[in-house]
Amino acid sequence: MTPAHVRRSASRWRYVAAGAAIMALAAALELAMGRTPFCRCGSIELWTSDAWGPENSQQLTDPYTFTHVTHGVLLYFVTSLVAGRLMLPARALLAVALESAWEVLENTNAVIDRYRAATMAVGYYGDSVFNSMGDIAVCMLGFALAARLPTRVTIVLVCTLEVALMLTIRDSLLLNVVMLVHPLAAVRVWQAHH
Repeated sequence: MTPAHVRRSASRWRYVAAGAAIMALAAALELAMGRTPFCRCGSIELWTSDAWGPENSQQLTDPYTFTHVTHGVLLYFVTSLVAGRLMLPARALLAVALESAWEVLENTNAVIDRYRAATMAVGYYGDSVFNSMGDIAVCMLGFALAARLPTRVTIVLVCTLEVALMLTIRDSLLLNVVMLVHPLAAVRVWQAHH
């Protein structure tokens, strides 16, 4: 390896280490806020398919994990617009920080209460830390896909994910945001027939 390759490799590992440190800080904050490390059910699974069941938001991934792919795509485009002069690894680190901040905010009692009041998540009591870390990792997958795929393909991917989620679990990132910001009775009734 040439000295330039060694420097680039070392620089990449610094970004990876910084991203891991940000995720560890988010995990520590969630634990301090009373979030459980793993599912209260006692089992550790990589996937749960029941978006309305008690293990949703508790196992590593669930149907809502796909919304975090879209988070990553959106963060790629936002960081391109706002911090386009930064190298891609620095923008990825910024995306990790933003997604980690969202995971901590999402798991505050105020936001959990809002989910319960405004959406169909009546039994929701916050994500496990395990699930939050999975969401951040999947967000970074979305970021990486957006960085590598043509824009048109990325748009089709996001639209496909949104439609597939609406058809399978009667929810999506768009509906989630709408219901948190300005709940619609018609959407709530539609979602109740899952």
